[in-house]
Amino acid sequence: MNNLHTTASADRIHIGFFGMRNAGKSSLVNAVTGQSLSVVSDVAGTTTDPVKKAMELLPLGPVVIIDTPGLDDEGALGEMRVQKAREVLATVHVAVLVVDAARGMSELDQTLISLFEERKLPYLIAMNKTDLLTTPIAVHGNRYPVCAATGEGVHALKEAIASLAKGTGNNRRLISDLLKPDDLVVLVIPIDESAPKGRLILPQQNTIRDILDSHCTVVACQDTELKKTLSMLAVKPALIVTDSQAFGRVAKDVPADVPLTSFSILFARYKGDLPSLVQGAAALSHLKDGDRVVIAEGCTHHRQCNDIGTTKIPRWVEEFSGAKPVYTFTSGGEFPADLSDYKLIIHCGGCMLNEKEMAHRMEIAAKAGVPMVNYGVAIAHMHGILKKSLGPFPEVLKMLEE
Repeated sequence: MNNLHTTASADRIHIGFFGMRNAGKSSLVNAVTGQSLSVVSDVAGTTTDPVKKAMELLPLGPVVIIDTPGLDDEGALGEMRVQKAREVLATVHVAVLVVDAARGMSELDQTLISLFEERKLPYLIAMNKTDLLTTPIAVHGNRYPVCAATGEGVHALKEAIASLAKGTGNNRRLISDLLKPDDLVVLVIPIDESAPKGRLILPQQNTIRDILDSHCTVVACQDTELKKTLSMLAVKPALIVTDSQAFGRVAKDVPADVPLTSFSILFARYKGDLPSLVQGAAALSHLKDGDRVVIAEGCTHHRQCNDIGTTKIPRWVEEFSGAKPVYTFTSGGEFPADLSDYKLIIHCGGCMLNEKEMAHRMEIAAKAGVPMVNYGVAIAHMHGILKKSLGPFPEVLKMLEE
């Protein structure tokens, strides 16, 4: 099966195209992708918001291409567009700076290069519109002459992007490094009012796929059937993974000698920094009335009446801490730029975000001195089973016990 249809956007290499208005970013994106991904026009500022497209970019493979607004946009609306373009920097593995070769490098182009280098972000410079030059220019270092209108130099640019992008993605494993061939894994998947009709959510899908790739066996059940399911097994599971919301109920039915964790904790390790998130759980015990808490989700979805982020977690936080914090709820690409007034961030597993964006969010929190914990770690801590849930990760468990 073609990887174009099987690789989630969050697990793809993200390639961002940046530059000034009318440098030809959108035309070059269309030339590189071979598709009419972005609207093009001679009018400066045609691209008003980042445009994303999951696709196959040979010879690299599955990628997400992002066309951003010009960073020299003007006015209040322009400033919002520029901020959106800057936010994209936190998500990309490779940046392409598109420069109008006839106009040459601007001060803002140099500022962009400084941002790339500050973030240690691999980048290329595409000197576009070479058909307007009287004297041809050649490849020099990481600068590539291209013409989106004629296609000249586009193939060489694509090859350079692929070369630069190799090895920049997430090389971690979700669960397979915890298993050996022929292991049996039990997945506990509650089907309640928040479960999407007729399908499994992405963390469950990804976990199943990684287990199968490890030549292991998967058994799935709801939390209400776990005890019966375990009694029917001929062999002891190597690991049980549960939805975090069912942690408390599931832990009661899991034998003491069987490791237990959650999808959210697996994703905390896969996308973020599990030890730091475990350390962040301690802040739950020190919350006071009126403390500001961010509850952040990487996806956008229709919230149910018993939604985990806006209903269940606040309830558990208040029962556990005895305090009444003030909550800020964010979703999708939203995340507070200024965290100075917050006491804690509780983040989802991040299945819809790539590891670059999760790292960026954790970096913002660390710089602001605000503890950050994810759903699975927080829920396990508040249910008194954090040590049990970290059993598969002895190095993290040892840190917690010290």
